[in-house]
Amino acid sequence: MDPERGSRSAEAADVEKEQPMTVPGKITRRLALGGALAAGAASSLRAADWQPPRAMNWIVPFPPGGSNDTFARPVAAHVGRTFGKSIVVENRSGAGGTMGGTFVARSRPDGCTLLVANTAQAFATVVYPDQGFDLLRDFAPVSVLAKVPVGLVVNPAKLDVKDLAGFLAAARKSPGAINIGSAGLGTMAHLAIELLQRRTGIVLTHVPYRGGGPALQDLLTGQLDATVQPLSTVASYVQSGRLRALAVASQHREPVLPEVPTFAEAGVAAFSVSTWYALFAPKATPAVALDALHGAVQTALATPDVKRIWQEQGARIDLESRAAADAFVAREVERWSAIARTTGLPME
Repeated sequence: MDPERGSRSAEAADVEKEQPMTVPGKITRRLALGGALAAGAASSLRAADWQPPRAMNWIVPFPPGGSNDTFARPVAAHVGRTFGKSIVVENRSGAGGTMGGTFVARSRPDGCTLLVANTAQAFATVVYPDQGFDLLRDFAPVSVLAKVPVGLVVNPAKLDVKDLAGFLAAARKSPGAINIGSAGLGTMAHLAIELLQRRTGIVLTHVPYRGGGPALQDLLTGQLDATVQPLSTVASYVQSGRLRALAVASQHREPVLPEVPTFAEAGVAAFSVSTWYALFAPKATPAVALDALHGAVQTALATPDVKRIWQEQGARIDLESRAAADAFVAREVERWSAIARTTGLPME
């Protein structure tokens, strides 16, 4: 471990820190929601004459069982019905999600082959400089699907710590003794683990997996002590008592696990990490197709069954215009790429 792990430059701290959130009044919220719904309806109207020319294929660049699947499949079912076309949600994993991304980037830009990406693809060019695609250069955002904070969870039968303070104390007592799993090298969970070590000065043994699903299974069976996962993946196991959540990396407590403190409440300030999931098309996809797809996704996100699933998973839904999604992705690429560089990626 780098002896300077516990210290961070002011520049790195500024990069990591999120912009403060503001809470608009009820009128502003209603106007924003109304505007987003109107934008979605307008997209559908403008693109009413566009239909997918063939069966659709949504590529999830991670193994089955992860959060990308959780948020892709319910939306795909609705969008497929909207267009009267079958949608195959296909898992193409490898290299932190870059193999699936490269496949979609090189696909025919007709709106039928789309990428279900998450935050890891925002800084993938830093981790894998020769990956073969760039999120901003090679893709057009269709819609954000969900935003979910991550949590630090442990198997209480394997690592009997009650809270974050106990976890940090155990890590300081025996540096490297705690095995903590991630969805893979260069993923958001990996980056969060590195940031946690730098922020607290602890030393953990990072165990990278090929996806969040395999890491979760090993945590449940006691092969791992801890992991960092989106709340959507671990909430049900925490609620059942099989896992214990020590802290959530958001600015406020999450309704799905209201008893779990934020990192700030637990003593680690300014540690905010959320994973977002979004749908992307190859860059050259016609605007009429992007508008039609965006409208169909926004309609799906507003349905009661999707809203219920997202609430159960601790996810937030943002109904917004395609331009707003484009701007959001651009900001996230800038922010996380900068954080990845200060963390020392690529690392292995």
